[in-house]
Amino acid sequence: MEKEVIISIRGMQKYEGALPDVIELVTEGRLARDGESYTLSYQESELTGLEGTLTTIQVDREQVTLMRVGEFNSQLVFQEGRRHFSMYNTPYGAMTIGVNTRHLLAQLTDQGGDIEVDYSVEVDHALAGRNVFRISVRESEEGLGSLKQ
Repeated sequence: MEKEVIISIRGMQKYEGALPDVIELVTEGRLARDGESYTLSYQESELTGLEGTLTTIQVDREQVTLMRVGEFNSQLVFQEGRRHFSMYNTPYGAMTIGVNTRHLLAQLTDQGGDIEVDYSVEVDHALAGRNVFRISVRESEEGLGSLKQ
């Protein structure tokens, strides 16, 4: 199963001593199912500062993996109550970051659903910030039309 979907993303980054940075984005993407796993993919835009980057979110039972491929590649693994280390490429070079997932909710079906991740980021074992993102996925009107045919 693979279909066109509308993806609504709300991300918030909190850093010590600073106001939270919030970004909201609505974009078109693709939702695919392979067995019990779902893959969500979309092109980043100028709004996120990652124009030309393909973001893919792989949702398995109790784990969500976010991969970005473009000018700067990264892969983050989220698993509630666990810390995963990843290489993170930036304009200033690559660094190892720790991702400690506080809360993970991933409820996707063939019709769409929701993903919510609350996690902290560590650089050199020091807390660098806390992030929360919420993603809502729904069938696009175009996708609904093709289902009726």
